Amino acid sequence: MDTSSTSGSRTKPALFEYAYIRKIEDTLRELASLAMNESWEYHHTPFDKPLPILYSYLLHTFHRIKDEQKILEIERYSCFNTGLVTENQQEIFMLFKKGERGWYFVEFCKESDGNMSRFSNLPEQAQYFTDPSELIFDDRLPLRLNIDHIIEDQDNFERFPEMIKSLPKLQLVNTFNGAIQHANKRVKRSYKTAIPQFYRGYNVPHGQIQLLIPLCLTDPTKADLALAVCKEDGFYSGRTCLTLDMAINNARLIAKPDDEWLRP
Repeated sequence: MDTSSTSGSRTKPALFEYAYIRKIEDTLRELASLAMNESWEYHHTPFDKPLPILYSYLLHTFHRIKDEQKILEIERYSCFNTGLVTENQQEIFMLFKKGERGWYFVEFCKESDGNMSRFSNLPEQAQYFTDPSELIFDDRLPLRLNIDHIIEDQDNFERFPEMIKSLPKLQLVNTFNGAIQHANKRVKRSYKTAIPQFYRGYNVPHGQIQLLIPLCLTDPTKADLALAVCKEDGFYSGRTCLTLDMAINNARLIAKPDDEWLRP
């Protein structure tokens, strides 16, 4: 699934440019078995690979690590911090070895693994923000939406529930506005309602923090979509809606989302 909030381009992922990985499916299963237990599957969107959330997480984490120059290379070995931990809170690293044709993946290692003794200092995990306040929705700022774009843009509109897409335009707009008012109330009651994601796109090549807020269009107790908003000069702007699978996929890059509404 193309996740517009993190993909940025359709070129070969940086991880596959850096190293040879024989079977990505087996690689993902190895990482999932080593890391703390969590769901890495989509629940509403068909996908032709196992563990699609973990797949996206690994690729985009490496992309960020590469940008931050946090790949540690010593002689014939290299590694980076995956940002994941074991059940006992040990950090997990992806280890590579240099062969005749370049780097190739060896295994995932806990920080206590003997293979990691080759590195006197272990690399740090990826960072996506410098100001923690970016992660909190400031309910003092107004929210400005480009409703016309959200409704008329084909990518956005296709993500709406079928019963909502079939409504007359005026009724659809009123339903959407009602969902926004409901979301604003939820955010004011609990800051955890707004979930951060890292957005990287052609217009923001270095990435930015956005916030995801729930849109309950068919049932006030259940989110149907996530509205992505970004902070501008004195207000929040919103023009993109994501499916819940896309939202989980993108939010997981920063941290495992609180399950108030965005849950696998």
